[in-house]
Amino acid sequence: MNRHTILGAIAAASIWLAPPIQAQEVTLNLHQFLPAQANVPKLILDVWADKIEADSDGRIQINRFPSMQLGGVPPELMDQAIDGVADIIWTVVGYTPGRFPRTEVFELPFFVSDAAAASSAYWQMYERHMRDTEFRDVHVLGTWVHGPGVIHSQDAITTPEDMTGVKARGASRMVNQLLGELGATPVGMPVPAIPEALSKGVVDAVTIPWEVTGGLKVPELVSNHTEFEGNMLYTLTFVLAMNADSYAALPDDLKAVVDANSGLGFSVNAGRIQQDADAPARAQAVARGNTITTITDPSDWVAKTAPIYSAWIAEMEAKGIDGQALIDEAKALMAAHGN
Repeated sequence: MNRHTILGAIAAASIWLAPPIQAQEVTLNLHQFLPAQANVPKLILDVWADKIEADSDGRIQINRFPSMQLGGVPPELMDQAIDGVADIIWTVVGYTPGRFPRTEVFELPFFVSDAAAASSAYWQMYERHMRDTEFRDVHVLGTWVHGPGVIHSQDAITTPEDMTGVKARGASRMVNQLLGELGATPVGMPVPAIPEALSKGVVDAVTIPWEVTGGLKVPELVSNHTEFEGNMLYTLTFVLAMNADSYAALPDDLKAVVDANSGLGFSVNAGRIQQDADAPARAQAVARGNTITTITDPSDWVAKTAPIYSAWIAEMEAKGIDGQALIDEAKALMAAHGN
């Protein structure tokens, strides 16, 4: 047997003896509304997707589509998950007003003090009250909230009265109610519309957490920012949701990979990461010399927005939901977090 024949035989044998390479079995499309470089995709969604791919030994591939690249507008994301336009979506729950009523408990004014604690409570209440009701048409992977909502404005806002007549962007039904109680004119719009709305004078102010301001160049478009000590002026609820059929079609071992990277721990970590991203973004506004007003005693603001609670409880009662019980449960779960 000549040298070439021997080498060929060795090569052929090595093909049969080599450990099998796991072939990619599942491709999932993840769709969301923020640019790829924004904090949530960069620090949360991509990290989560990378971990799923690694833990599945490459059998799952998650293609990421930022900035609504699969089409549609942000309020359509939940229906895209339900209908299978996308396998996985991340969205602001409040982009579809009134459709997921129980989540609104976390958006009540001056209710949440810590994003991780609220995200923990949110997941636990999702499992108890929302899985088989408002979220029954999707497979939910994570539920969380962002850090403190901040008012970013053209003119300084130091008292509730300064909000009178201000055209202010809100991201959800509850935030728009908050703005209305303060005397502002609420203007609902998704996050990507903010820079153009500010530059064209469509709004005088926007409500968003610090962490998203850098990517939207908000500190360049306004020079005033109003933040609050203690409980948050507001927060928003998010959901990472998967098409029910896409999840059901996974083999059991791949379901286990998805499950291990989702749920309570993932939700709490996502809320914490988003809240922790506030400080670097705030520092950018400080570096620009913008004016930051910190409300250390928000009692006037709390009093102005208090009617939202009774109105929300009445709205929930009309839907057959015990709103006061949800408030009490959320408070207890948030207080218990970390204890």
